[in-house]
Amino acid sequence: MSIEAKLTALGLTLPNPPAVAGSYVPYVRTGNLLYLAGTISALNGQMTHTGQVGAEQTVQTAYESAKICALNTLANIKAATGSLDSVKQFVLVTGFVNAVSGFTDSPAVINGASELFGQLYGDAGKHARAAVAAAGLPKGSTVEIQVIVELK
Repeated sequence: MSIEAKLTALGLTLPNPPAVAGSYVPYVRTGNLLYLAGTISALNGQMTHTGQVGAEQTVQTAYESAKICALNTLANIKAATGSLDSVKQFVLVTGFVNAVSGFTDSPAVINGASELFGQLYGDAGKHARAAVAAAGLPKGSTVEIQVIVELK
């Protein structure tokens, strides 16, 4: 079953690739590695989750925010390669959580992205990871993730 078919089976839709919002490109390929720029909690240009975990957001809503970030990353993978099936291995996910001072549950939030990659890609979706709390993120986003994948 293709990755896009798995997405559909999960009731999810691949969004349009997010628009670039600064002096960067959405991805860079070097050899078989694809470095993906950070993606935030927006679908087709509209913010879905803003504010800090521990104030405006909960761990559960932030988990959903991380899933939105993962969908945006998948959209960039498809834009870069033409197919979500081109991924051999997720290598690294770096997750940033917009949270109140002292927040220590960033890993539970970033699981929203990590678990989606695992559901879609199985063992190839397993990756090294960092999950970091931050005092603020672009456009007030609740989560931002940055990903590196190895291509087939």
